[in-house]
Amino acid sequence: MTGIAEPSGSIVFRNSDLPDLFHHTDTIAIARQRESVTATRGQLLLLVAGAAAAVLPASLEWGGAVQPAGALSALSYAGVLLLGYRASKRGAKSQWQLNRSAAEFIKSMCWRYSVHATPFDTRSVDADRLFTTRLEEGLRELRKVGWEDPRPALPALASRELVTPAMRRLYAEPFSIRKETYIRDRLIEQRNWYHRSADNSRRATRLWSSSIGLLTLLALFFSLLRAFSLTGSLDVAGLLSAAAAGALAWSEIRRHQPLIAAHSLVEEDLAAMHKAMETSVTETQWPSAVYETERIVSPQHTDWLARHRS
Repeated sequence: MTGIAEPSGSIVFRNSDLPDLFHHTDTIAIARQRESVTATRGQLLLLVAGAAAAVLPASLEWGGAVQPAGALSALSYAGVLLLGYRASKRGAKSQWQLNRSAAEFIKSMCWRYSVHATPFDTRSVDADRLFTTRLEEGLRELRKVGWEDPRPALPALASRELVTPAMRRLYAEPFSIRKETYIRDRLIEQRNWYHRSADNSRRATRLWSSSIGLLTLLALFFSLLRAFSLTGSLDVAGLLSAAAAGALAWSEIRRHQPLIAAHSLVEEDLAAMHKAMETSVTETQWPSAVYETERIVSPQHTDWLARHRS
């Protein structure tokens, strides 16, 4: 049950209470992320497949003229080029990041409006109009760097309200209700998300580090066998080396290691803000405290931490 009062007097505010523009942008971000990740994974797998085909015996032939090893390698490398060209033309990675930034910006502005954060505090004369103006200003800046606003192509979406009834209801509640709702449904939710994300990154780091180490040790073993002429002519070490390189590239692309540090720091900052909001933040300090919390959870802040903590 969202956007309505519970028996205790509190209000549950969920993503479903956000405007349709957020949901549309969020859906595009998820689709573009999946497309970008799939293309990158496909290129790495094809590169390893090409290396695997290259170690096949050259004596194998089709029709007395074509070597299967060379043909499979050529097809694999052609596939890499094709996927790279397609990804470049579609710009999936940039649109993923731009739509994610847009979705998180809209979500943050909705929360700031709903709980009277800066600049939508009690002194605002026309909070709805101010919200629309500030939101459009931020989206205009994103359009300048390549974000594709879906509203011109979708009149039905453009006609939907940016301020939802649930947002107005929460905005009209007293400070105690707004504070309780924000802490429970926004701050704690975000804190838990960053905690889970850091844990997932730690598990992924252990998995890929172990895989890279094992593949490298096997490559070393077969290299030594070949050095002392204890194995055949198959370049197994080369294949294992390519697989290790692919695993390393995938781990770097997914940024598991820097995200552990960045998400852990954000979680720590949110824990401190949670404590302050529960114990010492007054109604007068509330607008700036929420504004600071929204700055902490912004994608730009997380990316900055990931770059500088890696």
